[in-house]
Amino acid sequence: MYLFAYACLLAAMFAALICGVYSAWSAWQGRTIKIAWPERAQIALTALVTIASVILLLAFIRKDYTLVYVADYSDNFLPLFYRITAFWAGQAGSLLFWAWATAVFCAAFMLSPGYRRLAAPTRQWFWTLFLLMEGFFMLLLTCWSNPFIAMSPSPMDGRGLNPLLQNPGMIFHPPLLFLGYAGFCIPGCLGLAQRIAGKQSGELGWVAASRNASLLAWLFLTAGIILGGWWSYMELGWGGYWAWDPVENASLIPWFVGTAFLHTAVLERRRGALTRTNAFLASMALGTSFFATYLVRSGVVDSLHAFGSGGVALPLLIFILAWLVLTIIAVYFAPQHASKPLAGPLSREGFLFMAVWLLVLLGVVIILGTLWPLISSLWSNTPVGLEKGFYNRVCLPFFALLTVLLAVCPFLGWNKGIVRSTLFFAVVGVFAGVGVMLGMGGMTIPLALIAAAAALAVAVGSISSVLADSTLRRRRTAWAAYGVHLGLALVVLGVAFSGPYKVEKDFMLDKGEIVIMDNYTFTLKDIVQGEKPDMIYLEAQIEVSKDGKAVGMLAPQRRVYRKFEQPFAEASTIPGLGDELYGTLLGLTQQGKASLKLSVHPLINWIWIGGTLMCLLPFLGLTRPKDTAEEAKKKKSGGAARG
Repeated sequence: MYLFAYACLLAAMFAALICGVYSAWSAWQGRTIKIAWPERAQIALTALVTIASVILLLAFIRKDYTLVYVADYSDNFLPLFYRITAFWAGQAGSLLFWAWATAVFCAAFMLSPGYRRLAAPTRQWFWTLFLLMEGFFMLLLTCWSNPFIAMSPSPMDGRGLNPLLQNPGMIFHPPLLFLGYAGFCIPGCLGLAQRIAGKQSGELGWVAASRNASLLAWLFLTAGIILGGWWSYMELGWGGYWAWDPVENASLIPWFVGTAFLHTAVLERRRGALTRTNAFLASMALGTSFFATYLVRSGVVDSLHAFGSGGVALPLLIFILAWLVLTIIAVYFAPQHASKPLAGPLSREGFLFMAVWLLVLLGVVIILGTLWPLISSLWSNTPVGLEKGFYNRVCLPFFALLTVLLAVCPFLGWNKGIVRSTLFFAVVGVFAGVGVMLGMGGMTIPLALIAAAAALAVAVGSISSVLADSTLRRRRTAWAAYGVHLGLALVVLGVAFSGPYKVEKDFMLDKGEIVIMDNYTFTLKDIVQGEKPDMIYLEAQIEVSKDGKAVGMLAPQRRVYRKFEQPFAEASTIPGLGDELYGTLLGLTQQGKASLKLSVHPLINWIWIGGTLMCLLPFLGLTRPKDTAEEAKKKKSGGAARG
C-alpha cells in the first residue's frame, strides 16, 4: 500500500512537471494550449495527493510502525487525537500537507467565477507557474523528504510525539499556517501570469479574480500565528507569547508582506494605482512563504522548535532564488500596464502607501535579524543570533506608528483633506484624552502609552465609523475591514499592557505558606503526585485571593513522559479580562519546597479576543468579483434590448 502511495506522488510529480513544461514551451513559442489539459492534470494531481495523504493518515491511526515517519512521531500511548495531528509533526508530513492544501486551494479556485473570467493566455501562464511549483513540491516529497520510507523489521512501538506538541494548538496552528502559505499561491502565480500575458480586453483583473483566495490566505495565516502565540503562552510555561524565535519569525514575514499586498490591492482596485508594486508584493507573499519553509526545515539557523535539517535545504534555496529572479523579470520587464499616480502624502492614498512600506520594512528587518547568525559568519568565527531586545527596540516603534496611521487614515479623503471631520476630531480627542489618563494612572513607558492610546482611538474610530454611516453598515466588506482593524487595535492594546507591565517572580513555598504579589495573595495548599498511562506528574495546588475574596485555584504541573527523560512544565491560569494569573511549577527543592514562577498579566486576553476578530471577520469580505466595465455595458444593453 505504501508503494502505491509513493507511486501516487510520483505520478502527481510527472503530471505537474510534464504539463507545466509543455505549457511553458507552448507559451514561449507563442501558441495557446487547450486549457482543459492543465485543468485535468490539476484534478488528477489533487486526487493523487489526497490518496497519498489518506494512506499516511491511516498509517498513524492504525499505529503501523512499518513507516519510519510514523514510528518517529507516534507511539502506543499516544491518544488517537494526537496520532492524527502527528501527520504534520515532522518535515515529510508537513510538506505533504502543504502540497495537498495547495492542490485543494487551486482546485477550488479553478471552479470559481473569477477563474472562468480570465483570458486563455493568462490561464496558460497561471498553469505554467502553478504546475511547475506543485511539481517542485512533489520532487521534494519523492526525492529528499519521502514520508513513505518503510523499515523491516518494524518496531513494536514508536518513539512518541514530543510532549510540547501534545497540545490542542497542534490541531490548528501548523495546518492553518500551511493553508495560509497555500492560499498565497493563487495571487502569487496569477499576478505574474497576467503581467506576462498582458491583460486582454474585457478580461477580469487578477486582483479581483484572486481576491477571495488572498483574503482566505491572510485569514488562515493570521489564525495560525495567533494560535501559535497562544500555544507558546500556555504550553512552554514561560508566560510569553512571542520570543522572536526564528521559527516564529518565519511565519510573520509572509504575514507582513501579505498584509502590505492586501492594502496595495485596495489601491489598485479602487484607484488603479501601484499595479507593478501589487504584483511584486503578491509574488513575494508566496516567495516569503517558501522562505519560511526554508528557515524552519533547513537547519540554517538554530531555533527552539525547528523541524531539523534535511536534504531539502539546497533545493528549497535554489527554488526561492529562481522564484525571486522570475518575479523581478515578470514585474519589471514585462509590458507595462497603465497605473495612475498616487495623490499627495496627506491623503488616504498617501497614508496607505506609508503603511504598506512600513509593513515591508518590518518584514525586511525581521529577515535580516533572523539570518543575522548566517550573515555575521561572513566575518566572525563565532556568529551569534540577535536577542529579543533588538526586535523589540526596532520593531515596536514601527508597530506604534502603524497604529497611529490606522487611527487617522479612515478619516482622510482619497485625494486629500479630512472627511467626517466630527468623527475625526472625536478620535483625536480620544487619543489625547486616553494618553493623559493612562499617563496619570502610572503608564510611564512612552511607547506603550502611545500604542495603547492609538489602539483605543482605532477602536473608537472603527466602531463609530460604521455606526454613523448607513452606507458602510449595508456593506459586508466594510464590516470585514473595520472589524479587522478593531481586532488589531485590541491586539495592540493587549500587547501594550501585558508586555511591559507584566509582574513576575520566582518563589519557593512550603505547604501553607503565603506570598503577596501585585495585590494578589497566593497560598500553597498542597503538592500532590499522580500518574497517567503515558506520564507521571507533580502538581502544586495554589489558592489565590484578593482583598479577602477568593479568585480561583492554580494547579501547575511538572510532567515526566515515559518516552522522554526531560521534565515538562504544564502551566495553569486563572483567566480574566483584566488581570490573568499564571503559575508554573519549576520543581521541588531538597527541602521539599515547591519552586514556583507566578505572574500577573494585565489585559493579555484582549490579544486573543482581538486575534479572533481578525480571523473571523474577513469571511464577511468574501464576494463574487464585480463585472468589468465591458461586461456591465453588455448586460445593460442586453437588458435595454429585452425591455
